[in-house]
Amino acid sequence: MADENFLTDDFLRQLINVGEVDILVALPTHNNASTIGPIVHKIQSGILRGFPRERAVILNVDGGSRDGTPSLITAASIDDARPASDLYALRSLPSISTTYGSSPSNETALRTILAAAELLRPKACAVMSPESASIEPDWLSKLLRPIYREDFDLVTPTYNRHKFEGLLISNLVYPMTRALYGLRIREPYSLEFGFSGKLGSQFLGQNVWTNGADGAGVELRFTLAAITGSFRICQSFLGVRDHVERRSADLVPALRQTVGTLFSGMATDFPFWSAVSGSQPVSTDGVEQEILLEALRVNRKRLRDMFSTGVAELESVFQTILSPETLMDLQRIAGLGEEEFRFSAELWVKTIYEFAASYQKAVISRDHIIQALAPLFRGRAFTFLVENRNTSADEVEKNIEDLCLEFERLKPYLLQLWK
Repeated sequence: MADENFLTDDFLRQLINVGEVDILVALPTHNNASTIGPIVHKIQSGILRGFPRERAVILNVDGGSRDGTPSLITAASIDDARPASDLYALRSLPSISTTYGSSPSNETALRTILAAAELLRPKACAVMSPESASIEPDWLSKLLRPIYREDFDLVTPTYNRHKFEGLLISNLVYPMTRALYGLRIREPYSLEFGFSGKLGSQFLGQNVWTNGADGAGVELRFTLAAITGSFRICQSFLGVRDHVERRSADLVPALRQTVGTLFSGMATDFPFWSAVSGSQPVSTDGVEQEILLEALRVNRKRLRDMFSTGVAELESVFQTILSPETLMDLQRIAGLGEEEFRFSAELWVKTIYEFAASYQKAVISRDHIIQALAPLFRGRAFTFLVENRNTSADEVEKNIEDLCLEFERLKPYLLQLWK
């Protein structure tokens, strides 16, 4: 049963008035008035096209907006979406809203969504980003239909990505998640995803709610819980990914949300991931990934300089975290010129695994460990940019695959460090 203690009386009344539904689409918001109108209309069109006979609700959970975002959502008329869809709903499509606090928290937002879903008992749910500038109506079907029609429990997206976009995902989060948990989920930490009521209830009942400042990384924890709980997972290709980037604009917060979350779950999940060898593909609707090659300006020199400066300035910190051999290798490449510099896949994987083991042992403050990873990631990013500056999409994909296989090959090294 849902823990209703944090749900307001007004929100409970709204949920009771809606009653049980088949489809729930959730929008966690905070000051999104400039983008939310078109997104709501696209969601309404998606429901009209994909689920015209089903009972559906749009649920807004707001983190204290001061720009009228919730009112824009609840006031949006489905009549505005009908001309674009050329379809008519056979049922009403209510939009309801609640404010859960005075500041945004991903964790509290998701917990509120899951508690509401527990009461409304939908078969399929989707969480959509209020900053998805490129959202299309068919995204709803792509995220919801595998759950509603085929009994999947989690649908994660895949996107068109520029080869130099999402380097933290392609060079660390995806390959390490894959090596640890054994499934090739390209976007384990995503702004949009679909889930079943069964998975939502299971996660809601877990003792995972930390009541942290912003609950960063809860979406990744949700994906990992689906894996360790043996739920059915698939991927759907959504196409162009164009978000108004607010979260993770800086590297250190992005590392906390992704790598910090991944590291912190490793102790609890050790019985699971320690028994996993290799990796398996997951069912995918469309392509796993589509690489775009158009020109994109990146300041490579700044990345290398920040790596070299970080290795020098944080030497005493790295002595605590890293093995002497790994630190010596990092110091050696930090002294190389731009043409000779190369942060190899093997050295990168060993570095990450040593950071993970040191995080588990809390050799220093765990947050300081995450912060110390920032300059090293910049060095790896520099190498990835240089190695792929003139490559084709297939070659970029092969390089990412080779890195993933290196994470898998060296997993025994992680287990050795862990023990």
